[in-house]
Amino acid sequence: MERKNKRHSALFVALGMISTLTLGFTFGKLAGEINPQTIDSAAGIIGLSFSPAEKDSMISRLETQLSNLESSREYKLDNSIAPALVFNPLPIGYQPETRQMPVDFGLAESVTLPTSDVDIAYTPVHELAVLIRNGQLSSERLTQIYLDRIKTYSDTLQCLITLMEEDALAKARLMDAELASGRYRGPLHGIPYGIKDLLAVKGTKTTWGAAPYKDQEIDETAQIVEKLDEAGAVLVGKFTLGALAMGDVWYGGVTKNPWNLEQGSSGSSAGSASAVSAGLVPFAIGTETLGSIVSPSTRNGVTGLRPTYGRVSKHGAMALSWSMDKIGPISRSALDNAIVLSILNGKDEKDPSTIEAAFNYSAEKDPKSLKIGYFKSFFEGNRSSENDRKVLEFLENEGFELHPVELQTSVSAGPMTMMLMVEGAAAFDELTRLGWDDELVAQNRNAWPNLFRAARFIPAVEYVNLARQRSVLIQEMHDLMKDYDVIVTPSYGGQQLQITNLTGHPALCLPNGFNGGGSPTSITLLGNLFEEDKLVMLGDYIQKNTDWQAKRPPLFNK
Repeated sequence: MERKNKRHSALFVALGMISTLTLGFTFGKLAGEINPQTIDSAAGIIGLSFSPAEKDSMISRLETQLSNLESSREYKLDNSIAPALVFNPLPIGYQPETRQMPVDFGLAESVTLPTSDVDIAYTPVHELAVLIRNGQLSSERLTQIYLDRIKTYSDTLQCLITLMEEDALAKARLMDAELASGRYRGPLHGIPYGIKDLLAVKGTKTTWGAAPYKDQEIDETAQIVEKLDEAGAVLVGKFTLGALAMGDVWYGGVTKNPWNLEQGSSGSSAGSASAVSAGLVPFAIGTETLGSIVSPSTRNGVTGLRPTYGRVSKHGAMALSWSMDKIGPISRSALDNAIVLSILNGKDEKDPSTIEAAFNYSAEKDPKSLKIGYFKSFFEGNRSSENDRKVLEFLENEGFELHPVELQTSVSAGPMTMMLMVEGAAAFDELTRLGWDDELVAQNRNAWPNLFRAARFIPAVEYVNLARQRSVLIQEMHDLMKDYDVIVTPSYGGQQLQITNLTGHPALCLPNGFNGGGSPTSITLLGNLFEEDKLVMLGDYIQKNTDWQAKRPPLFNK
């Protein structure tokens, strides 16, 4: 496909700003030379003004900057190359526990094998693991069940990009052979799963859900996929994501919500959540930058775990925001997510943002020993739903003591999300400069093409100052949360979703019922940095004593 090239010579200037005034490309028509008038235009965009003498003095420096920018663009930067600045979410004086203890998921000694394939398909990972370990169910049969369901339903849901049938069956047979010979790799041995198609797998397409990259092959495999492979998991397919990790619109259509096929799956881990909800896989891998696990988990009625920033390697994953991207599991239970996270966890020399931290989970610990807070004002009036308040009622009726908390910070999270826009615009620099953004399906004002263009006009100075405010936010959230083991919140209460994505705190999003239209709703549990085990303890208790997670979308329960 012939692509429009927006790049022009060094004398062509777009409206810009002091740090990125001379961008070297235009949106539609050529700009003139750098002069006091173009400086006035640029300064107006960022709320500054300069005297005639100041403007005259800047011209030569701006021309030099433009020349430097043009020169730097001669070097092709792959999306996988992270900036030398590495984000660290640890507040002053805090270090995570690094001593890894034996993990105890409290798995049953035996589980009754369901009689129907559909019931097997909807069996959670922690029970499938027992069935496989005890020889009641082969990995090959289980894998075939999911492959058949994918082939039956994935077109309806528009949730699949690549089916890996041959490789999956070969891996499943290997896992059965190993088990027969006495080798058992752990609770993911022989368990099928899928991944969001922004994770590279050597020998397959990695499309990022976007037309400009739909035939892209990356000659490596993501670190977490290698870890899951070593743990014995069976990769059956790569699922859709909203183009470049936004929404549920990808180059092949709109991924559907199994509970309502007239509704999108939400995003951007749209395919992963939709597939888990419809029983096409028992778990899938998603990513979150600003809600991309929480949102589709809510919409599809499944359980999503957003780990602490730095716990899971991002090597081999598409970068949208190096300082905000996080990778985590989506499944049908909190306990399933803990099993998966125990494999994903770990420092990786290929990803300098990873942090050494233990994941210690023990089913022997009493959830009622947890100190639980809740964001009181978010549960009042029309700021929450009846389903949200029922979660608090359930916990109180079960004997948990709940402590009211208010989410108050001295800095606003809203402006800080511009950091995501800047990093995304940098990650997809060529997409904008060379006009490839025209190939994306979504072209509205809030879609990536427009957001990336606008982000070019955020000054570098302001980006750094936002990062400094983020340091304040990190410390304030740590000070607020350190007195509690878990804080319960409506999933979209106040700015908590923005704040905790910026600070790197973990979150567990789990179903809590349905709204008046029959669509699933969710509640979110927040934890301290690297304390996902406490989220799982409470989430597992809730799910073992309610039936919200057990519901199945009727169209796919057959």
